[in-house]
Amino acid sequence: MLLATDLDGTFLAGDPDSRLKLYQLVVSHPEIKLVFVTGRGLELVLPLLADPTLPEPDYIICDVGGTLVDGHTQQAVQPIQGEIDRLWPGERMVEEAIADFAGLQRQEVPQERRCSYFCEEEAVTDELRAAVEALGCDLVYSANRFLDILPRGVNKGGTLRKLAEQLGEDEAHVLVAGDSLNDLALFQQGYTGVCVGNSEPGLIQATENSTRVLHARAPGCGGILEAFEHFGYLGNKGIAAETQEVLEPGQSDLVIVYHRLPYEEVIEDGRMVRRRPTSPNGIIPTLLSFFADGKPGSWVAWSVHEGKASQFETHTEVDAKQYPHLVAARVPLTKKEVDIFYKRFSKEAFWPTLHTFWERANFREDHWEVFLQVNKAFAERTAAEAAEGATIWIHDYNLWMVPAFLREMRPDVTIAFFHHTYFPSADVFNVLPWRKQIIGSLMQCDVIGFHIPRQAENFVDVARGVMPLEVLSRSSCAPRFLTYGCAVGLDEMTSEIKVYDRRIRLVAHPVGLDLNRVKQALDDPAIQAKMAQLRYEFSNTKLILSVERLDYTKGILEKLEAYERLLAEHDELQGKISLFMVCVPAAREMTVYRKLQSQIEQAVGRINGRFAKVGWTPIQFFFRAFPFEELVAYYAIADMMFITPLRDGLNLVAKEYIAAQGLTNGSGVLVLSEFTGAAAELRGAVLANPYDQHEMVNACYFALSMSKTEARNRIREAFDIVSHYDIQQWGEDFFAAVEDMQGKLLEFEESEGDSNPKVA
Repeated sequence: MLLATDLDGTFLAGDPDSRLKLYQLVVSHPEIKLVFVTGRGLELVLPLLADPTLPEPDYIICDVGGTLVDGHTQQAVQPIQGEIDRLWPGERMVEEAIADFAGLQRQEVPQERRCSYFCEEEAVTDELRAAVEALGCDLVYSANRFLDILPRGVNKGGTLRKLAEQLGEDEAHVLVAGDSLNDLALFQQGYTGVCVGNSEPGLIQATENSTRVLHARAPGCGGILEAFEHFGYLGNKGIAAETQEVLEPGQSDLVIVYHRLPYEEVIEDGRMVRRRPTSPNGIIPTLLSFFADGKPGSWVAWSVHEGKASQFETHTEVDAKQYPHLVAARVPLTKKEVDIFYKRFSKEAFWPTLHTFWERANFREDHWEVFLQVNKAFAERTAAEAAEGATIWIHDYNLWMVPAFLREMRPDVTIAFFHHTYFPSADVFNVLPWRKQIIGSLMQCDVIGFHIPRQAENFVDVARGVMPLEVLSRSSCAPRFLTYGCAVGLDEMTSEIKVYDRRIRLVAHPVGLDLNRVKQALDDPAIQAKMAQLRYEFSNTKLILSVERLDYTKGILEKLEAYERLLAEHDELQGKISLFMVCVPAAREMTVYRKLQSQIEQAVGRINGRFAKVGWTPIQFFFRAFPFEELVAYYAIADMMFITPLRDGLNLVAKEYIAAQGLTNGSGVLVLSEFTGAAAELRGAVLANPYDQHEMVNACYFALSMSKTEARNRIREAFDIVSHYDIQQWGEDFFAAVEDMQGKLLEFEESEGDSNPKVA
């Protein structure tokens, strides 16, 4: 069959349950051809195609019948579109012909093969009608306000009939649906039809004597479902047998969705054993803390599994003593799926694009399909875990598409998302082939969090290019963040938006540091001994510390070039400063970094060969990971921390250095790239542009020449921020924003219910 439906008030309307049932019905029946028939221009229909909750239409009739395109490719359907084009005299000829008629105001909306105006009824004179007729066009006036000038004989119903005939559709197998008088042409073609609940009285009156038109009670999608039942399109089985019910709720009021499990799985003596995470990732213990009061919860993450599905342990306990009602709900992925989804696609397509290195990105459609499959598996596991009305907290870009799948499965839950990486501007993000699907998925969230306001505002700009967006509120960035003091500063950010009927809160909450972990390391006698040893080793030189992962986003080569230039331009520093570089290798499978590793090693060799003297080596380079506790010892005694990412979502290493210095009353100086998220938050750092070698050299020289009094004052200023906005505060602040939004949404739904009572 062919379902031809208007959009506003019809296919986009109705209660959530009815919309879900109808959309599932269309998706599950490939023999149903879906046609959007609307007065909107094509440009205003395209944003709907990014909404993952809507079925993709097979055809789109827009511009009141003036435009007909394939719904999958958005290419014109020929020869029908060519025939319409030949009938249209052109926009300029129409405007010139009616330029002297008073009372016409052009509608400033995207449109083709039609000219639309606002006007009062008295403006539609016989002279105007004659002028339009002389152009070979039709004049359509509706709702005492809207005037359309269209090619002669072209309207919603006429274009639909030509499409149905071209497709060879039996007239009895076409169902049309509408709610306004503008849809009347659909019902004048002799097709079976439904006027959904709350339709305009004029449409009801015009179709009241037609035995082939149902006047439904339910509005929107509910009315179309009534028509399916009434006209028996699904035979004796009915709607209930053909649609998938919303998944049964689980038991967890809070579900964390994160790519990593809250424990590590390692092979010992041929057996899989679980142990506490050894990584210094402070996010995991913070997220675990929300389950400390014994509330039921689930942690959804992947686990590599190569055997039979029946042999996979779906649920495991996390810590029976500390979190008695928290379970790890594991998603089984093969090693190949993990390699493609995470180590290759996420890191080779999304990671470079997010960090503005789009020229390094590798986009593969087959990898995108694996990405979708994995995200769907995460969504299915999450949907099965969540209790009625639960809060789902999803983390980072490799789970971008989970909200899209999840919202269809569980429209009752609150979805929160935190973006841990940088979010770039529209001109960068838009190179992603799947940007519309990604933004459409994120728009299913209730709260979306970023580190800093600039990243949130970049997201808004990207979303504006995908779908209509209304800004409901904005908030000042000061004094929490720098405004004009760095490259990623911003004075004001968007805090709430509305897309169609969805309200979405945007927040800027930089991830904090686990300060206790730094304190414990500093109190360790072994670390204190290490600090004493380092002070002795570097008693005659100032120690410049650099710690980062091997990644082209970290600006390692730029840092080495700046250091080389510093030694060349300030030869008095030779023998008096040392750069201690720790570069953590990438996973073996990530071959994209091998060339960079070679370039770094060559640069280190060149600089040491050029400047080294007896008893002094300019750079000590370590291509390995250091234990966190040992790094804290270096943090505490380093005279300068040199952090130079070309782009970074936040940079926790900067905060670790500030914490170690602040806890020891140190006088070190943080030289920080102004393209890190931390630059917008940490007052007291010396900011530099990593793309400007001259500025980098001057920043280093300034830091090395700074008095201890000024350095301590700067550390105290930054430490005040790091100590207050710690990792626990980050979690509490974000969760408070989620709860606040839940309250607002409840108030909004109640007010909407009072003003728009349901039709009986």
